[in-house]
Amino acid sequence: MTTTTAPTTAFRHPGSLLKETDLDKQQFLALITRAAQLKRDRAGGTERPALTGRNIALVFEKTSTRTRCAFEVAAHQQGAHVTYLGPEGSHIGREESVRDTARVLGRMFDGIEFRGFAQDTVEQLADHAGVPVWNGLTDSWHPTQTLADVLTMTEHHPGPMWQIAYCFLGDGRNNVARSLLVTGALLGMDVRIAAPRELWPPDDVIATARNLATNSGARVLVTEDVEQATAGADFVYTDVWVSMGESDEQWKTRIPLLLPYRVTEKVLLGSGKPDTKFLHCLPSVHDSSTPLGQRLNDQYGLTGAEVTDEVFESARSIVFDQAENRLHTIKAVLVAALGD
Repeated sequence: MTTTTAPTTAFRHPGSLLKETDLDKQQFLALITRAAQLKRDRAGGTERPALTGRNIALVFEKTSTRTRCAFEVAAHQQGAHVTYLGPEGSHIGREESVRDTARVLGRMFDGIEFRGFAQDTVEQLADHAGVPVWNGLTDSWHPTQTLADVLTMTEHHPGPMWQIAYCFLGDGRNNVARSLLVTGALLGMDVRIAAPRELWPPDDVIATARNLATNSGARVLVTEDVEQATAGADFVYTDVWVSMGESDEQWKTRIPLLLPYRVTEKVLLGSGKPDTKFLHCLPSVHDSSTPLGQRLNDQYGLTGAEVTDEVFESARSIVFDQAENRLHTIKAVLVAALGD
């Protein structure tokens, strides 16, 4: 195998995926189609490795369950090897600049996944590695998650994609909410964000979504009104109220602010559709079985947080289908960028 020589000047490989708007509608849908086929191939025992001999670096500033496992299993099933560099496993951003790390890794690996804090870090890696770089999550965007979300929604909705209506409730500023907003706008879907005004997505993200919607025919709504946002929704989505890297002190303000946006059975019934499904990118605070869940129960008298256990464990919940689809969509990203 010939390893790509990383350039000394900025060059972004076309196989990189740093945010949803790196893709146009047809490219996004092509990844969904490829993921669905790879999923069928795996289930049917007909999968053919397309990444034999490839080497992929997984650079993690933030801990992970689904992202790490999905990248590792996807790579292995397609014949590639991975090297995991955890939060303390490399010099990146501390003893060595991101640019220098990118140029080192780009001479040893065929592709690099990054999961961390600043979007600028993954952008710098992509500019200087000379090989595909994939965003496994930053504070700004989570493109591999929304690929899995769209695959999951298409699997659980009988109609065409443009008819799908989904609503995110909670902290509208976080990476998942931003990604869901621009993805729905890009693909021509009906996407709603319901959040307190102070937790709406940034103005530039809303503007991007609305601009995309003018071309795709998407319906975009950002509102404080839960009833308005959930009416007619095929899917109701939420995420944790305090994200990785934020202080635990945030719970004091987030709980009273976001309690009206908690996903309950009543909220799901508010869609007016008996088959509305529940989505969550996980991990979820839905009961008191974890140290965090127990602490919230002890301090605030709250069993679960962003979603009730009743909803999470119900037949409406498809969160584990969604989690599995991280594997298939990430595999599609790897194969599209590095496949034979």
